[in-house]
Amino acid sequence: MKIVHVVENLNRGGLERVVIDLVLAQRAAGDAPRVVCLFEPGSLAPELTAQGIDVIACRKGAGIDVSALRRLRRALAQDAGDAVVHTHNLLAHDYTALALIGLSNRRLINTRHGMGGNPVGQLRFAVYRLSMRWTHAVVAVCEAARRNLVARERIPSGKVVSVPNGIHVERFIPASTLAHARLAEDLGLPAATQLVGFVGRLNWAKDLPTMIRAFARVCRDRRDVALIVVGDGALRAELAALADSEGVAATIHFLGDRSDVRELLQGFDIFAMSSVSEGYSIALLEACATGLPIVATAVGGNAEIVVDGVNGRIVPPGDPAALAQALETMLADPDRRRAIGSRGRKWALEHATVARMLSGYAALYERPSKAWP
Repeated sequence: MKIVHVVENLNRGGLERVVIDLVLAQRAAGDAPRVVCLFEPGSLAPELTAQGIDVIACRKGAGIDVSALRRLRRALAQDAGDAVVHTHNLLAHDYTALALIGLSNRRLINTRHGMGGNPVGQLRFAVYRLSMRWTHAVVAVCEAARRNLVARERIPSGKVVSVPNGIHVERFIPASTLAHARLAEDLGLPAATQLVGFVGRLNWAKDLPTMIRAFARVCRDRRDVALIVVGDGALRAELAALADSEGVAATIHFLGDRSDVRELLQGFDIFAMSSVSEGYSIALLEACATGLPIVATAVGGNAEIVVDGVNGRIVPPGDPAALAQALETMLADPDRRRAIGSRGRKWALEHATVARMLSGYAALYERPSKAWP
């Protein structure tokens, strides 16, 4: 089967990681996927081109870019009538829907990688709603997102299906004392330091100010703990300033964008997430795969990954006191942490694999046209 994925770019991020893993799995299954990027190819594109998979860049500029639309149309016309066109998020779908006018395609599928309900512009959202007439399915990455898309964006319920994200769980090695000691040494910390870790973009959705304030509370009672922040973003300087004002700058380590996330996760004792908005978090799936106990906020699909009291704790968003209390409880009981982390890895091996995600999309691509509303 020919499959054309349309994304904004393939820079480092959860959405982009999902697309790359899905494309490579589709190639391995005998399909013929390729990727079209609205903007630049992105830093992760070589993972695909090295495998002989085409990545085409439309080089979109600011605003409505007609030239980029023409480039996208030419790329889609190569397989007109013979390919599934699979878009990712709103902007990619809106441009694709316009580019497909007058072209036939086997299927038009759109995956929304967040929770939906927050369109960024009236024109774009109007185009999106109009495109539903010839969009076969809208994929939500978790049940919470599926319900949100139906209730808040009024997408016909028969067109919205849930296909949870998957990762290569088998590539993640469980956390260990050896990896912990190595990471502590690299950071210049005593071996006994307990490491609370976070991985993600430093943006508003992750609400890291709440994380820092919660960690400051933890540090009032403990001196054997450090917070490791992996990732980069526009708020990095602001977050560093907040850590300084909270008196915890010396115990928070901003590592920036890293390519060795799997190895870093192995050194953590706890994975923490303070987001106010999430879809189906790849970072949480990776923490589960590494066998880490998790403290996460009750937003988006987090509670579909982390079952409170089973493989972690779920706390209210925007509540430093609740987050701090959950972290302190985890830090106080290493044996319970290990048991919780083990249950998380077992769940990931059963429910969070790329193979499971691939199967979900394959069934969707093959669904008979008459089955859609």
